[in-house]
Amino acid sequence: MQQIMLDEKWTFRRGMLDSIGMLEADPGKAVDLPHDGMISLSVSKEAAASVDSGYFPGDTCNYTKNIKVPVEWKEECIGLKFDGAMMHASIDINGCKVGEHHYGYAPFYVDITDYVAFGEENRITVNVNTGVQPSSRWYTGSGLFRGLVLCHSPRVHIQNDGVFVYTKEVTGETAFLEAQVDLSNATLENRLVKVTVMLMEEGSTKIKAKAERVVQINPNSQETARMALHLKQPEIWSVEKPNLYQVRATAENIGTFRTHFVKNEENTVDEATTLFGIRTITADSIRGLRINGKTEKLKGGCLHHDNGLLGAISLYESEVRKVKKLKEIGFNAIRTTHNPPSLALLEACDRLGMYVFDEAFDAWGIAKRTGDYSQYFESQWKKDLTAFVRRDRPHPSVIIWSTGNEIPERGGLNNGYTRATQLAEAIRELDPTRPVSNGICSFWSGLDDAMARGQDQSQNAKDENHSDLWERCTEPFTNGLDIVGYNYMEDLYERDHELFPERVILGSENFPKEIGFRWPMVERLPYVIGDFTWTAWDYIGEAGIGKAVSVEKDDPLLKKGPGALMAHETSPYPWRTANDADFDITGHMRPQGAYRSVVWGSDKTYLFSRHPETYGKTEITSLWGFPAVDRNWNYSGYENKPVEVLIFSGAEEVELIKDGQPVERKAVTKDGKMPGSVSFELIYTPGKLEAVSYSKGQEISRDQLETSGKPAKLSVIPEKTVMRADGHDLVYVNIDVLDEKGRLVTDAAIELTAFTEGSGYLAGFGTGNPVTEENYTDNKTTSFGGHATAVIRSSYETGKTVLTVSAEGMKQVQVVIG
Repeated sequence: MQQIMLDEKWTFRRGMLDSIGMLEADPGKAVDLPHDGMISLSVSKEAAASVDSGYFPGDTCNYTKNIKVPVEWKEECIGLKFDGAMMHASIDINGCKVGEHHYGYAPFYVDITDYVAFGEENRITVNVNTGVQPSSRWYTGSGLFRGLVLCHSPRVHIQNDGVFVYTKEVTGETAFLEAQVDLSNATLENRLVKVTVMLMEEGSTKIKAKAERVVQINPNSQETARMALHLKQPEIWSVEKPNLYQVRATAENIGTFRTHFVKNEENTVDEATTLFGIRTITADSIRGLRINGKTEKLKGGCLHHDNGLLGAISLYESEVRKVKKLKEIGFNAIRTTHNPPSLALLEACDRLGMYVFDEAFDAWGIAKRTGDYSQYFESQWKKDLTAFVRRDRPHPSVIIWSTGNEIPERGGLNNGYTRATQLAEAIRELDPTRPVSNGICSFWSGLDDAMARGQDQSQNAKDENHSDLWERCTEPFTNGLDIVGYNYMEDLYERDHELFPERVILGSENFPKEIGFRWPMVERLPYVIGDFTWTAWDYIGEAGIGKAVSVEKDDPLLKKGPGALMAHETSPYPWRTANDADFDITGHMRPQGAYRSVVWGSDKTYLFSRHPETYGKTEITSLWGFPAVDRNWNYSGYENKPVEVLIFSGAEEVELIKDGQPVERKAVTKDGKMPGSVSFELIYTPGKLEAVSYSKGQEISRDQLETSGKPAKLSVIPEKTVMRADGHDLVYVNIDVLDEKGRLVTDAAIELTAFTEGSGYLAGFGTGNPVTEENYTDNKTTSFGGHATAVIRSSYETGKTVLTVSAEGMKQVQVVIG
């Protein structure tokens, strides 16, 4: 199947396009795909989805593009391959509806063979509708946010996503592989097809392994060619060494079969390629999760699909940047919460080495949100699940499938028990090589009225430890699962192991601030294979789920505890992001990221301070919150007031030094709720504060905070200086507000303006501020913590791009990207 990218030069319009006359009435706007039609809308306190979408409204919009279909393709099959379209997509060719697709996250394919005019221009129109809000959890974006491919192939061809090679066993210096090639015959005759599978190291044409098979495909039918291969001295794929091969499959139509073989006068050949990595996966309660025979603990993070300033747009460069940063602080796994990810993210994980816990659904037949997928699940789950698994199964980074998250049917309602088994078995039919899981939570929902009485109905409330209600009511739901995901139920691990000694447990969601005292348990228990924090990277929507406030000791909020800070009650407009992650939406590491890296073995020291105005008060953190500390020593107006600093370190002791003079030396906490930390109290005065970590009397590392002067200049540093003219490349540009001495002004809130000239354009401009009305697609933002970020996207034109950033009273700064 030949594939031609169609991402260049579409026309985007608001509203629904249902007649050719509307094309003339509204000229629209030229855009390149992937494109998010929601991120450029203005947020509103009246937005129907409220905090769920970060106060972004939904709408309807459409995309059109004219393409010429060569007359030479007249005897071929033609289709459109979508990696996702948000949502309720309706696809037209030349004004005729040819397909529809409701699940915005799932890939799909539309056959347009019978609708195109060969040798002529053909209009493709895609209408999408996110107007019924809330339509998902959380910010969805809108439109063709993952791009589009035009496919054409002979009538006898390899199906879309039809090549699957997997590792059966690696013994000594030999890898034993199995190849499957799914074929289609769109003719009216029995066809014999010679199928060849070749394995090459990526970037090389040298064939390392090869197998052939001849199969018959009946008229208008499908068939699968299966063949074994073996490879000597294989290069194994792992997160440490993500070695990749390229699989090339060909399907040659060699003739017809009536009562005997009749050779073609001229054969047609179809071809498909995919990446492949050799690795094995097993999981059991004795040895845990084993990748390539080695026990692994998953240091995981939940990841929503949006890319912050870009909205829901997924491009390879944005995903690579994210994965690199996560790996730098110790992550080795991500969970694609709670929907199918983009192909770009999976390729980034394949190439960089990151395990993927790949999730299919956030809702089955019982709704979680007004406009969610539940209304289509019954009729479309198998189609969408099949497309998802077939697309993702070649990727070595994918190690676990998930059939869903916090599914209301987990207690058996709506035929949930049998449906859970059905989904798991449907996956196994498509891929027998990976374990199947599901992220199951406590019964804050999911029980009938009689059973629900007396249960804590607050989100992710913990079940009483003396009750076995959860175990009894979810056991049938886990029937098809190889690994049982526990959302926020770490306290049940050891008890449930006694009840289900063969069960493999995965902490599929966990509170970010608890990693310090939970991780040693994960390491200690062989049947617990990992922990996934909610979340690794901040995201738009579920606004303000992670927050902390300091109150007086008699404040009535203290009686409510963390539940007092639930997002829907305490995140008024214009709260935008969840504010619960190790990185903010621009990629700046937050305090919980620093803490997690220390828990996972980093020898770095991280120094943070609390605002002096909180001294003497009691802090309440939401369940997904983290102590409100910052890398800041600018507290004008609070001179000579008491202040607390918090230090994260894996060493034995930390010494605090103020302006070169020792303040105090303390042992690092090794137990309690935040092991790997130590706090100090002192009087705030401007200057330099240092924290030095020691073990066995030797300095391990140090960190410092320093009071800066007033904002005086801008630092504008691109993360790379060359950009490909392919419409998909990105350059992230980090902008800092500095004082005269070049120190970051950590409390600077300065209005910045950015504009570009040349071939590239400003695709996103903003900060990690979780509370903002800013539009990331315009050219103004206000620095947050002294930082801002610009994202430059390439066009299809070659040439330089000049970014200019300015602020009132400061010299403007230009950077040139080649």
